[in-house]
Amino acid sequence: MSDRLTVFKTYKLYVGGKFPRSESGRVYEVQDSKGNWLANAPLSSRKDARDAVVAARKAFGGWSGATAYNRGQVLYRVAEMLEGRKEQFVREVADAEGLSKSKAAAVVDATIDRWVWYAGWTDKIAQVIGGANPVAGPYFNLSSPEPTGVVAVLAPQESSFLGLVSVVAPVIATGNTAVVIASEKAPLPALSLGEVLATSDVPGGVVNVLSGRTAEIAAPLAAHQDVNAIDLAGADEDLAKELEVAAADNLKRVLRPQAVDYFETPGTERMTAFLETKTVWHPTGALGASGSSY
Repeated sequence: MSDRLTVFKTYKLYVGGKFPRSESGRVYEVQDSKGNWLANAPLSSRKDARDAVVAARKAFGGWSGATAYNRGQVLYRVAEMLEGRKEQFVREVADAEGLSKSKAAAVVDATIDRWVWYAGWTDKIAQVIGGANPVAGPYFNLSSPEPTGVVAVLAPQESSFLGLVSVVAPVIATGNTAVVIASEKAPLPALSLGEVLATSDVPGGVVNVLSGRTAEIAAPLAAHQDVNAIDLAGADEDLAKELEVAAADNLKRVLRPQAVDYFETPGTERMTAFLETKTVWHPTGALGASGSSY
């Protein structure tokens, strides 16, 4: 009989493509649905939040400047890597949400499919919400969507994996970068997702994953002058109001919390929520008496 002890998994943050512990050195206990200890997760500080914003801003230029087709390839690669690690995520989701193995497997399958769904949208969303506008005059008038910048995302509290991906994937699919606050009570699937992102061609800093007290981390992000938008999916009513007030200081885009069935096929709302529209006028030439510019 072997006396070997299994290797204990140490969960870490995912910031700037690296895996730091919280700068404070703090951790908190994560328990399953029955109150059994699962692991210690990093308890992120305000400094961790600021570091994540710096990493997200640094990555924004390269990610937003990549072709939409390339971003789609990268998102599809995430789905590929998750498919290969499905067993691990089934176990973590089952523990986190108190699900049977079969139900947890259905959640993981839906999550992988969600990555593929958004991968297919990266080079199509511009055609759906952009286009040529009819104007009175000899001009081309073209509107095209552009990413808004760094987006703080409060992941859903109850849906630790499918809900998480459903709010993160649309943000990065359209060229934004994200600072994600994982579910406070069930952060382990999100922290493991960081390991997948690191090996999936997603440039470091495009997605940064923090764990800890949602209210404690969200407050400095909502007030941060270099955060352009915030998704309040994981905030309760009182916290959402506080964060909206803080976000108004630099006119952040705010997506308010709403009841969502994450198993339903999503629309385009979460992609368009964090896009700006740029409109360009270009002269076509003077119209002659015949109505022709030639």
